[in-house]
Amino acid sequence: MSIRLIRYFLFFAIVVLVMAERSHAQSTTLTPEYLMTYRGELAAPYNINDKFMIFNVRAPGGWAKGPKINGVFIPPGGDWMRVLPSGALRLDVRATLQTDDGALIYMSYNGTLQVTPAVMERLMKGEVLRTEDIPYFITAPTFETSAPKYAWLNTVQAANKIVELKLGDDGYVKYDTFILR
Repeated sequence: MSIRLIRYFLFFAIVVLVMAERSHAQSTTLTPEYLMTYRGELAAPYNINDKFMIFNVRAPGGWAKGPKINGVFIPPGGDWMRVLPSGALRLDVRATLQTDDGALIYMSYNGTLQVTPAVMERLMKGEVLRTEDIPYFITAPTFETSAPKYAWLNTVQAANKIVELKLGDDGYVKYDTFILR
């Protein structure tokens, strides 16, 4: 084998290794843009079984406030919460927001809530839990509206981060919501 052929082979091998290494590295980022803070009023849950609860969103009640959107939650709305085998909770939520200028915005999201047994006990007792009390609580809302002013919401993916959560007769959930860019 000639030296030239060996050099060519080594060069080719190095290029392949560098490209393979780059293909596994982070290649993009997400940038959050604040959209709103909202609070949804929750009725006491219907306990279907020990692993499945359904909450009606009490309405009128609840609000949303942000730089480009303000309104109140109206019926219909609901929150289906399942306990997974790992103990994490999986949310499936539907809500209707009526803006202060009369537009209707449908919001739906899924997400995951991780709690320890001690935190779950506090939650079931009706204590107010805050961001620092819950190890992980992120949801991913999408929106749908026919209102021209808010049509941009049809084209974005958002993320909710929990601010507060309380279950029981006067229960509520409060989120900060960000558009992901």
